[in-house]
Amino acid sequence: MILSMTGYGKAVAKYQDKTIHVEVKALNSKALDCSTRIAPIYREKEMDMRKAIQESVVRGKVDFSIWVERETGSDSQSINMPLVRSYFEQLKGLQSELGISTEDLLPVLMRMPDVVSRQEVEELSDEEWAVASKAIDEALQNLYEFRKQEGAALKKKFEEKIANIARLMGEIEPYEQSRVEKIRQRLTDNLRMIPDVEYDENRLEQEMIYYIEKLDISEEKQRLTNHLKYFLDTMDEDIAQGQGKKLGFIAQEMGREINTTGSKSNNAEMQNIVVQMKDELEQIKEQVLNAL
Repeated sequence: MILSMTGYGKAVAKYQDKTIHVEVKALNSKALDCSTRIAPIYREKEMDMRKAIQESVVRGKVDFSIWVERETGSDSQSINMPLVRSYFEQLKGLQSELGISTEDLLPVLMRMPDVVSRQEVEELSDEEWAVASKAIDEALQNLYEFRKQEGAALKKKFEEKIANIARLMGEIEPYEQSRVEKIRQRLTDNLRMIPDVEYDENRLEQEMIYYIEKLDISEEKQRLTNHLKYFLDTMDEDIAQGQGKKLGFIAQEMGREINTTGSKSNNAEMQNIVVQMKDELEQIKEQVLNAL
């Protein structure tokens, strides 16, 4: 089964007057690149979270967030109203003395010292962490399901492109047979056009056989067929670290055989088919970058 590196997962959990939100986003990357935004109360568990992300995500650029919303009336911050009034009266006095406008003073007042008081920092209880940890696991599982769904679409695309390359390879065969006779005839005709030249026909035949063997693409076709099958088989493997890198290596080997076929073609129709094969392979290489 193939997984995509692109995915999204979220989860929401309730604990007393809190609503715990967890989000995980993933994009393609050569290695695991994890950035986190963690609510202060859970920062002591950051290493545990990163370990869970690493085990679940394996590879990709990950954006992980966990934050808390409180019910109305349970906010840990409060405004010191007497102090605000005192500041306001003082600012009004400055307005009278210096002619400063008192409009839009609220932002100024809210930044004054000790206007907003905070309760003591909460300690994370085992019960709350159990709830938060479960939400993290749920978000990571949802991310996995998303990747699985995207991976199925990737696999379908790969199978289509592999089938196209195999079909194009089959279309080469008629031109492959006819070009041998064309090459043989062209060499013979060119020799006959040279006046007063004598040559050993047996030696010429040996040289032509040697030359034509150099243009033979049977081995390239066989190796490419093996690579196509290996690519399909690899997609069905259950590899802990994902198949993406392995599929990329196989695609490179496929490219070598296609390029060699093109260099040996010596035929316009065959070279046109090779160009189409390269186009199909290029699309595979682009999509392989998204495979885990």
